[in-house]
Amino acid sequence: MYYDFHVHSDFSSDSQAPMEAMIQEGIRLELPGICFTEHMDLDFPGEKPVFLVDLPAYKKTFLNLKEKYQHQIQLFYGLELGLQPHLAKELPLLAASDSFDFLIGSAHIIDRLDPYCPEYFQGRSEQESYLRYFQVLLENLKTFSCFDTCGHIDYVVRYGPAKNKNYSYQAYREILDEILKVLIEKGIGLECNTAGFKYGLGHPNPTEEILLRYHELGGEILTLGSDGHAPKHLAYDFEKAGNLLKACGFRYYTIFKNRKPEFHKL
Repeated sequence: MYYDFHVHSDFSSDSQAPMEAMIQEGIRLELPGICFTEHMDLDFPGEKPVFLVDLPAYKKTFLNLKEKYQHQIQLFYGLELGLQPHLAKELPLLAASDSFDFLIGSAHIIDRLDPYCPEYFQGRSEQESYLRYFQVLLENLKTFSCFDTCGHIDYVVRYGPAKNKNYSYQAYREILDEILKVLIEKGIGLECNTAGFKYGLGHPNPTEEILLRYHELGGEILTLGSDGHAPKHLAYDFEKAGNLLKACGFRYYTIFKNRKPEFHKL
């Protein structure tokens, strides 16, 4: 089995799973290791603060459990940073504030709206909604270099009116190529996020076409994550994803320790 490098527990606002329950499931599945990437979305829109992990409590619990299970599974300390262009000063400081193993950079907020909410798609076509997401993601990638991999780069498709029925790499080729080229130039990885299977897309985020294009352009840093928020979603469809990545030409995937990449055979 593969390392799962995108895992949430109840230290993230959208999970109710105790960290220990996630770890115990990882052991049951005989995973070599998992990385907790709790949500840290600064300036998330809304009246009540959400998606802000209590870092001291998170770190304390993590270190205690890492010691408790040190002989059964490798555990890694990470965050999923919510990218917004106006946080150009705050996010690099946060990234450098602790001894993280791994940081994901993800675009969850576009024009002060999360595509998870139907309001994001109101007043514009599905194509315009998807294109706008990619435009802001590209702006984020040009702004930030303080994370290790870019999470679920076509996240918006999970929640579109027709999901991925009308979506393809070719329809957005120009901007997707620019996104991939910026990642490669900056030495930032691309995530293969298997939650796309969980959401019924029949594909990971991003799709096979984009993963193949990343490989064609010379991309080598590729992380694998379930985006699991409950034990039952840990390492979700990883066997399918591994076969898919091999078919795209990849022979290795990447994990991170102390923000440094390690390559493991698929």
